[in-house]
Amino acid sequence: MFACGWGGNQFTPLLLMYRRLGGYSTLSVDAFLGAYVVGLVPGLLLAGPVSDRRGRRPVLVAGTAASAVASLVLSFGGQSAWLIYAGRLITGFAVGIAMSVGSSWVKELSGGAGGGLAARRSSLFQTAGFGLGAGVAGVLAQWGPWPMVSPYAVHLLITVAIPVLLLRVPETRPPLAHASGSVRQLLTALVDDLRVPAPARRRFRLVVLPMAPWVFGAAGLAYAVMPQLVGFRVGDWGLAYATGLTVLALGTGAAVQPVARWLHGDRENREARNGEAGKGEAGKGEAGTRTGRAPVAAMAVMLLGAALCAANAVLLSPWLAAVTASVLGAGYGIAVVSGLLEIQRMAGPDDLAGLTGIYYMLAYAGFLLPTVLATLSSWLSYPVMLAAVAAAALVCLGLVVTGARVTQPPAPAR
Repeated sequence: MFACGWGGNQFTPLLLMYRRLGGYSTLSVDAFLGAYVVGLVPGLLLAGPVSDRRGRRPVLVAGTAASAVASLVLSFGGQSAWLIYAGRLITGFAVGIAMSVGSSWVKELSGGAGGGLAARRSSLFQTAGFGLGAGVAGVLAQWGPWPMVSPYAVHLLITVAIPVLLLRVPETRPPLAHASGSVRQLLTALVDDLRVPAPARRRFRLVVLPMAPWVFGAAGLAYAVMPQLVGFRVGDWGLAYATGLTVLALGTGAAVQPVARWLHGDRENREARNGEAGKGEAGKGEAGTRTGRAPVAAMAVMLLGAALCAANAVLLSPWLAAVTASVLGAGYGIAVVSGLLEIQRMAGPDDLAGLTGIYYMLAYAGFLLPTVLATLSSWLSYPVMLAAVAAAALVCLGLVVTGARVTQPPAPAR
């Protein structure tokens, strides 16, 4: 997950490089981000259910190999925009596999550690890969040799040994004996794995659905939109500045994840630590109440970050952009953990990977936000568009508050 996350986000701080050295327009480089999301969808939706039937290890090995191939293709991207699109599509596919299959595998390998710790492990290493990949790539592109090649070469070196290491990880989902049926049967089984269990559907619609797109919507605002708005204020340091915003946002996101777990509440872990079922039952009300706090807190922070984005679209301050990136990073960190915890409570063992893929697909839909804003910028100014984004965040906050109040968290799947 760390290696695929590295490959997925190493491209983000290079957007300014492709604009300056490659001569691509703002819309083109934002479209490169959009190609990544298009590649994510099949990886997120198909890899999880396939791994439920074929095993976690072979699917994740394939995803890691795809991540390496993507970097190889991108290293030739200076010669053609189509190579960049292809590389980003493959990168998205690889990250989709790592997120859906990797998160489920970590949950199963964590055993009795509790859903909160498993979700935090998954999101922490994934976020670390996102942050370090962007940081190293940005530094190499700003000061290293061959700026369009060396960042991808580093990722290739990191990734090459991962498939061999994965062979040593215990398999938690052995291949099913009946996994090979007809194509129609397999498709029916895959669709079944992607359905939200009936008792959890109302909470999914009112809590998870309004919050999920803001996970990477916040990331897109922090390190794709802000650097392009204020880049002219930092001169030749634009690439280093964009890298700094990326690392700041993701570093803040990693730092606040323990807070997200505390806000969400983790009744299973308390019962395991106390060793007393009675205490777990006594804390039921507190856990249920606290479970609603994390999504509400995430959306409240998102609203603040979106409002700061709208303000800075007028002020164009590099310092305010840094503050905004840290606020949006905090919203990202709380939202990604609380969303994973919600999904892990809703899913059974046979559909965990599929529902995790659905959650991440919704989360990554937000990464299309910079492309949408760049497309609309011919007709609307960024202050107007970002004010509308802040208004949308306010509406989603209201939905999440309502959903957390009127729905109960589903019982943890065991």
